[in-house]
Amino acid sequence: MNVLIVSDSHGLTKELQTIVSHHKQHVDAIIHCGDSELTSDHEALQGMLVVRGNCDYEQRFPTDLVEEVNGVRFFITHGHLYNVKMTLMNLYYKAKEVGARIVCFGHSHIAGCEQIDDVLFINPGSIFLPRMRREKTYAILHIDEATTTVHFYNIDGKPLHDLTTTYTTK
Repeated sequence: MNVLIVSDSHGLTKELQTIVSHHKQHVDAIIHCGDSELTSDHEALQGMLVVRGNCDYEQRFPTDLVEEVNGVRFFITHGHLYNVKMTLMNLYYKAKEVGARIVCFGHSHIAGCEQIDDVLFINPGSIFLPRMRREKTYAILHIDEATTTVHFYNIDGKPLHDLTTTYTTK
């Protein structure tokens, strides 16, 4: 299973569409973790699981989503309502509450992933204004029988091998 994860595009449409076009044939789902600053009917967001960020004014986006993709439960949120710039514990408790194995979030614009117990947290960074790195980033989650790997890419689709992390699938 492969899932494309983007966040914090802040109005970029051409770049978002290019990323989706490049990967859509190879992924089972596409997630946008908020702050798209687009309307829910915008063509750049079609076919995506999208949540509302603190810079989104479209009321139709939910603040949180719980979705199953190929039998894996995801909790998707922007993160501003969970204080993600300070701690992941609020997200951890919510993931446990909803039975999610993967948490996708944004807000901080900092690309990274971390596993706490059996919950994997993925922040794809920002394709608009990254923090802690120069590269504008997004992620692709790959899960197979033995491993779960989070691959990060720059906005041009080049892999960022130093950020790629693999976990043993339980």
